[in-house]
Amino acid sequence: MRVTHACRCFAASAILLLLPAAASAQFESVGSLQFPTSARSAEAQQHFLRGVAILHSFGWKQAIEQFRAAQEIEPDFALAYWGETLCYNHPLFRSDPDDENPRAALARLGATPAERLAKAPTARERGFLEAVEALWGDGDYNARRVAYMDSMERLYQQFPDDHEVATFYALSMLSGSRALGDQSGRLEVRAGAIALDVFGDNPDHPGAPHYAIHAFDDPLHAPLALPAAMQYAKIAPAVAHARHMPTHIFIQHGMWDLVSEHNQSAYDAARALWNPGDNVGDTVHPLDWGHYGDLQRGDYARARTWLDRLKQVIDESDGATRAVDTLALLEARHIAETEEWEIPAVTADSSDHTLLAAGLSAIRLGDVDSARRAAAALEERAAGDSKPARIMHFQIAALVAAADGRGSDATALMDEAIAVAETMRPPNGAANPVKPPYELYGELLLDLDQPEAAAEKFEHSLLRMPGRTRSLLGAARAAAAGGDAETAYARYAALLDNWRGQADHPMIAEARAFTLSDNDAGKD
Repeated sequence: MRVTHACRCFAASAILLLLPAAASAQFESVGSLQFPTSARSAEAQQHFLRGVAILHSFGWKQAIEQFRAAQEIEPDFALAYWGETLCYNHPLFRSDPDDENPRAALARLGATPAERLAKAPTARERGFLEAVEALWGDGDYNARRVAYMDSMERLYQQFPDDHEVATFYALSMLSGSRALGDQSGRLEVRAGAIALDVFGDNPDHPGAPHYAIHAFDDPLHAPLALPAAMQYAKIAPAVAHARHMPTHIFIQHGMWDLVSEHNQSAYDAARALWNPGDNVGDTVHPLDWGHYGDLQRGDYARARTWLDRLKQVIDESDGATRAVDTLALLEARHIAETEEWEIPAVTADSSDHTLLAAGLSAIRLGDVDSARRAAAALEERAAGDSKPARIMHFQIAALVAAADGRGSDATALMDEAIAVAETMRPPNGAANPVKPPYELYGELLLDLDQPEAAAEKFEHSLLRMPGRTRSLLGAARAAAAGGDAETAYARYAALLDNWRGQADHPMIAEARAFTLSDNDAGKD
């Protein structure tokens, strides 16, 4: 695929047609878009277009290279600096902004906002530049993100049919929603609707499906983004994040094979691009999600390879914080999902997930005192503002209460965990906490011989996280114990459909024994 653009005049189009094949080839595998500018150099415009296309896929390092190449060719090309400023901060998740690099990029264009804006000759280009002036100005970062969104809204009102204005406005709303702490979903839905409109007009646009996926990344809205997810990795395979991003929607559909495959592809691309000293994010993120996908497939041996790869990244990056923190998460998740119980070493610096895994393991191994210590440590963490930590504290405290024979206290504590979970945004991505509260509640109720109540919790867990293997297993067991053979058959069959692991695993033996029995409902 090639990035194309509408030149302002026939002469500019003719120059573009005369460029050597090497210049045209640089537009392979990043998508297709139209972004007319006032660039005087066709070569600078090509670098700019590739930079924008990669920026839409969050390929920060690659995009910076392209924008700087455009600046080198045409030092007063205002939008080349605009694009670079957007490459240093993740627009959705970074709360501690890198203001220095974006401001330095603007300073290279001109010493003052007025001087910089004078180099943007059209109203549209000035609008883009004014928006980043607001984003990288003074004051609180979240307030600046909202000001940026407001600037992009004004630009969108002026140019509602411009795909680049529309997609960057959609992204600004996703960022603004997080800055405002707005959990209503209204900005996400509007952003997703705009992104899907662009996707309908240009199915090869890299930003439109990407932002639709982010906008609809929850169990209720995910079906709206499935066509975009199926297309996105094909649009921009040159960017590792574009290969990973569809899995946000695949997870919401329980499509575990695709979760595993796409994150393997994203990891391969990230490794090919990574050099010592680079950020490890594009490498670590697919390791995290690929591990989760393979655990749901029951391929525990392959899941171990993600852990091994992550340890290699830690070694090669001299212990990058993100990689080290992610390893603790994955190790805790591996214990919770495989139920290969072991009590991990716990220190004052242990992650909340490590404490959760320690508590879960201690209960299953009959070491209630160790579980009490894990619950106490989590309670101390929960005194802060971390909702996941509060949920984890209630979870382990509930299991301790049940082990002490205090069943009503146990269910009351799990009710507290559920109440906190319901104040958070719907689940997206891998389970957080690593043991989902509805799933654990169902298991607790099964242990308390309350199968009908357990079944309700497991089914709710599956609504929030479709296709989770442990929730399917719990739902099947609860239905069977409650005499609902038809539901039990369906849940066991879905579990078997997920499974790619050991054929003789006890979980699979259990599912097969039920589905092949002469008197189960599925055989009628």
